[in-house]
Amino acid sequence: MSINRREFFKIAGFAAALGLGGATVAAAVKKEVESSGPYLLDPKGLKAKRWAMAVDMAKFQSDADIQKCIDACHQTHNVPEVDPANPAQEIKWLWTETYEHAFPGNEDEFIAPHYKHLPFLVLCNHCENPPCVRVCPTKATFKRESDGIVMMDMHRCIGCRFCMAACPYGARSFNFRDPRPFIKKELNREFPTRTKGVVEKCTFCYERLAKGVMPACVEVSNGALAFGDIDDPGSDVRKVLDNNFTIRRKPELGTHPSVYYVIGGKEHA
Repeated sequence: MSINRREFFKIAGFAAALGLGGATVAAAVKKEVESSGPYLLDPKGLKAKRWAMAVDMAKFQSDADIQKCIDACHQTHNVPEVDPANPAQEIKWLWTETYEHAFPGNEDEFIAPHYKHLPFLVLCNHCENPPCVRVCPTKATFKRESDGIVMMDMHRCIGCRFCMAACPYGARSFNFRDPRPFIKKELNREFPTRTKGVVEKCTFCYERLAKGVMPACVEVSNGALAFGDIDDPGSDVRKVLDNNFTIRRKPELGTHPSVYYVIGGKEHA
């Protein structure tokens, strides 16, 4: 909505001072919202029962193409570039891992050998059964019922890092220092920066989906990343899954990741 929190409490305070009931307060707020401009949610926003992504590393032509996806993500979300000499303090939403680190214990000898030598893009898996959500004491980490995106509310985060301990994919980063001085790329003023002492991670570009556009990494991937509603047989991600053999990271844990990796199929025959 176009009304902010201060305006809401201002209206509610006036109503309470006049002895008005809850229904009257709600009506006053609704009137203010309708008269002050359009809603923030775009009617063209993309919707899904459960968003999912399919990653086909074989479709990337070079390391530069992979880096383009990482840069698009990090620039869109003001991800800081902390001193590389201190990897423990690195902030990352999208990055690469070797096959061994991305899929430990998955030594299937019949997987095409070249896949085992590729760098794999990894990110938050937006699990159907996310352990990070269960351990968060303030509900700063939560799963959206509408579309399955695992979100982060930076204002609720108290920096306990329980979610980082619970995540089996290392998909979360902690701001040990104020990240804002380390934002090297042009600041995106449409996305909030973070503060010291909070955890952050990929959010499947929920803010872009609300405007009707695909995630930043998908947009620049030239088809290597497919995104869509996994419950929709006609979606891009389902078409990839229907025509290719895919694997997920650590499926034995029962988290049911929403990110799939192509390692062969009709498209690669």
